Amino acid sequence: MPGRIPQDFINDLIDRSDIVEIISSRIQLKKAGREYKACCPFHGEKTASFTVSPEKGFYHCFGCGAHGTVIGFLMEHDRLEFIEAVEELASLNGVDVPREAGNAPSSPTSPLYDLIEQATSVYRERLRENPAAIGYLKSRGLDGDTTARFQIGYAPAGWDFLLKRFGSNDESRDRLLKTGLVLRNEEGRVYDRFRDRIIFPIRDSRGRTVGFGGRVMDQTEPKYLNSPETPVFHKGRELYGLFEARRANRKLDRLIVVEGYMDVVALARHGITNAVATLGTATTPDHLQRLFRAGNEIIFCFDGDRAGREAAWRALQVTLPELREGRQVRFLFLADGQDPDSMVNEVGPEAFAKLVEQSDPLSEYLLEHLKAETDLGSMDGQARLAELARPLVNRIPEGVYRELLLERLATEVGLSAERLTRLLSDAGAAKPRSAEPVVRSSQRVTHGRPGPVRQAVTLVLHQPSTASLVRVPEGFDELDKPGLQLLRDLLAAAEDTPDIKPARLAESLADHPDGGGHLTKLLTLELPLDEESDWEAQLQDTLDGIVRDDLERRFAELADKANHGLTDAEKAEFRELQEQIAGPRSQAG
Repeated sequence: MPGRIPQDFINDLIDRSDIVEIISSRIQLKKAGREYKACCPFHGEKTASFTVSPEKGFYHCFGCGAHGTVIGFLMEHDRLEFIEAVEELASLNGVDVPREAGNAPSSPTSPLYDLIEQATSVYRERLRENPAAIGYLKSRGLDGDTTARFQIGYAPAGWDFLLKRFGSNDESRDRLLKTGLVLRNEEGRVYDRFRDRIIFPIRDSRGRTVGFGGRVMDQTEPKYLNSPETPVFHKGRELYGLFEARRANRKLDRLIVVEGYMDVVALARHGITNAVATLGTATTPDHLQRLFRAGNEIIFCFDGDRAGREAAWRALQVTLPELREGRQVRFLFLADGQDPDSMVNEVGPEAFAKLVEQSDPLSEYLLEHLKAETDLGSMDGQARLAELARPLVNRIPEGVYRELLLERLATEVGLSAERLTRLLSDAGAAKPRSAEPVVRSSQRVTHGRPGPVRQAVTLVLHQPSTASLVRVPEGFDELDKPGLQLLRDLLAAAEDTPDIKPARLAESLADHPDGGGHLTKLLTLELPLDEESDWEAQLQDTLDGIVRDDLERRFAELADKANHGLTDAEKAEFRELQEQIAGPRSQAG
């Protein structure tokens, strides 16, 4: 397994990359002062709200909220995974991507990945040695090439095939348990999870096997058995066949979401290589984000029975918040009793592809589903349709797609689009996204406004060079309040590298437990400061204010307690605080 990419290399790569040059090679940018603007590539708009700041090394759309570094842009625009984006950026800069040496400290999950890969290999070996399993796959229309492409294997019958192979001691058995390859019953007995089943390895975006699906070859129940949640496998995130689909399609604009492993493999056998499957779970927001990162159009393909339609309706509701302009979602319902596997084997790939082209747009499916629950021949039925649609429409982000759906809905209920929009809004429709409040470093803590800690964090983020110019107030390092440790670490990181770009500074602390995940959002704020502003004085005032606020808080506590008597130590502290607080004020006067 290749080693990790050193974080220092990623940091340097971001620094040396010209974010304007890279983004302008994909969309048309226009200079606007110190920044560049364009119509956002991630949602439809007529007025440019997408900005690129070469000084910050950052892009941000004030319309849909998309923002990030050059790596984030490549991931979103080119639909790349993180490692792929780093490799693409390195290629654009003409450098090779280094990997840490094999003797570097490994992740705690590395042994689990290694064990799962070994299990994949032995399952494949056993398939080649089992005529019954090979015969079953042939009866399902699979050939050797397809079986090899998906690394399909076979788990022998019996209780201890893997256990004997990889579980010779307590440590190795514990590792098998962590991967979910074996189970322990109430009596403490450990045994193989997969027995006498066709094995479908589940691979993540990097091609690592993270789990398995096992299918019986007869009518035994359960038909499918999946790996459980483990440190390396999360059902709500992974999609079976996505890795294979990306490898088979250089440009993956459309993805077909089906329900089972055999559906994915059977479609691939017939040349339809853009199918993926959820892993025995309903479609999740994580699934949707990964799907839309890979392509702009999703076709949900479900059985036409009641269970299939219920699954489709759940998928629709999860999809609504992800419906930005440029994204399409359609629904294909097969005849009752059919699934993609049986259908493509029966009618062939051309006829199946025609069915996909004739699938229903999400808007049609949504309205037809709701209309089936109402009587549009009456005013009451029309009002009920609007009420049923309201919570669904309000989950769709502001934009052209939502407006078009409202127009269609208005036609159904006999109102103008403007009138219906107003009624739905009055009934509790979601308000448009509003920009975050502007941070003013001179503000004191007031209701509804950002506090001084956040103000200081924002100032350092936007102007890292100020960190080496300010004086850390006495007592600052001893304070204990939310966000302060993040501020201290931010000051230290900026002081170590004064010329660091804001975007990389934010990214370097993105995993900080004290709120690092919010740093990139703070970079999107517009500060009422420019090149002529005294950033150093603003930051110094804010840091001094943080300490002074804490002194005043403690002074107020002791003043309240004075009515009931103070200890000698508290009296001394009270007098000292009084002098400290009065000193700066008298000097200012």
